[in-house]
Amino acid sequence: MTTMTDASVREFKMPDVGEGLTEAEILKWYVQPGDTVTDGQVVCEVETAKAAVELPIPYDGVVRSLHFPEGTTVDVGTSIIAVDVTGGPGAAVEAEAPVPAEAPRAAPEAAPEEAKPPARQPVLVGYGVAVSSTKRRPRKGAEIPAQEVAAAVQHELNGHSGRAETNNGHGVLSGTGTALPGQALVAAVTARPLAKPPVRKLAKDLGVDLATVTPSGPDGVITREDVHAAVAPTVPEPVRTAPALPAAPAPAATYDGTRETRVPVRGVRKATAAAMVGSAFTAPHVTEFVTVDVTRTLKLVEELKGAPDSYGLAGLRVNPLLLIAKALLVAIKRHPDINASWDEANQEIVLKHYVNLGIAAATPRGLIVPNIKDAHDKTLPQLAEALGELVSTARDGKTSPGAMQGGTVTITNVGVFGVDTGTPILPPGEAAILAVGSIKLQPWVHKGKVKPRQVTTLALSFDHRLVDGELGSKVLADVAAILEQPKKLITWA
Repeated sequence: MTTMTDASVREFKMPDVGEGLTEAEILKWYVQPGDTVTDGQVVCEVETAKAAVELPIPYDGVVRSLHFPEGTTVDVGTSIIAVDVTGGPGAAVEAEAPVPAEAPRAAPEAAPEEAKPPARQPVLVGYGVAVSSTKRRPRKGAEIPAQEVAAAVQHELNGHSGRAETNNGHGVLSGTGTALPGQALVAAVTARPLAKPPVRKLAKDLGVDLATVTPSGPDGVITREDVHAAVAPTVPEPVRTAPALPAAPAPAATYDGTRETRVPVRGVRKATAAAMVGSAFTAPHVTEFVTVDVTRTLKLVEELKGAPDSYGLAGLRVNPLLLIAKALLVAIKRHPDINASWDEANQEIVLKHYVNLGIAAATPRGLIVPNIKDAHDKTLPQLAEALGELVSTARDGKTSPGAMQGGTVTITNVGVFGVDTGTPILPPGEAAILAVGSIKLQPWVHKGKVKPRQVTTLALSFDHRLVDGELGSKVLADVAAILEQPKKLITWA
């Protein structure tokens, strides 16, 4: 294994590839020990809580070692690969030195009285390795060396009398000068119940004498439950005229490992789950629905596809989602107060004068919501180009963490799965999300007659702290009106 004392070896640490991320999982290594690498060469792919990212190495040299295998989650700031920047014969792969077995500890009586721990051994500037020993509190009934007992009693006296004590080797002199002999020391230590400081405070607050509490923790340690049990009122056993039937035990959860598969929750899926739980139980959600005839919108889509050069859409993907996104942007322009967020720390509503339009995308790694920056300023061709790039990048799993930051309003298209509608959960920090259901031919009253028309259902969820029923209804109604009469894009835009 490479060491920091070798000046020719550089350690590449896991960077923070997002904003405040603390860990990342190594998905794939592109190099192996002994391979030559150059500055900027991608050496591995990692998955953070936001996206999969390729990491370039900032050195020229030869790979000495890979510190972690694929599939390992590594904390940010931890070295993951060592590179010999000389690239010469000395860059041969070194085998990791075996860790020597820990030497047995000497008996307490054999240790010298003035034994001192070894001095620090420097490994980095400003850092070092200090050897320390951790002593456990002896079990009840165990033989206690006099020095350890004296030290323990001295600590207790320090903590309670606030006076200085002196250890003369035979006992402890308290602040009053009273000497405690060896037997008294043992009694003083073993008589004190074992409990952690929070438990002691709880017992003090409840008026419980710890000496009367029966411990249930390991090594005779009193737990919080033991203290509560000591103050719980004793319930008299009711008189029964007939023998009571034993209570049926609760059925235990069973697993059939031969027919089940466990999938670790991490990366994007883990972050999405945490974000959705936080949003669902923080923002008071309200969802409103409207069913709308979008026949004219679909006709406009076909017209744009048929003559893309005439509309500046040559080579761009045109679909209903493009016009739905444009309709939502126009509705936000007409009702800008819906484009806001809630600042809990300052108890303020933050009105945003820009729209970063999020598009929920299902990927092999889970649901992600990248957004189109400054979507409110884009023309229809520019919006089509941005949508196409967003979708293709998400499908390839190459969405950058920055593309998923700063969203203000989101669209989720559940209609592509044949779903009529849903009640979407707000992405954290956003005030509204629009769900688009599947578009189907349905009987519809059109110009006084029942005709087959292309119909869909829209659902708008919004944060009721920011958006009241009137504002939410107006935004949803405007989107529906534009999709029913797409000419409004000209008059309202």
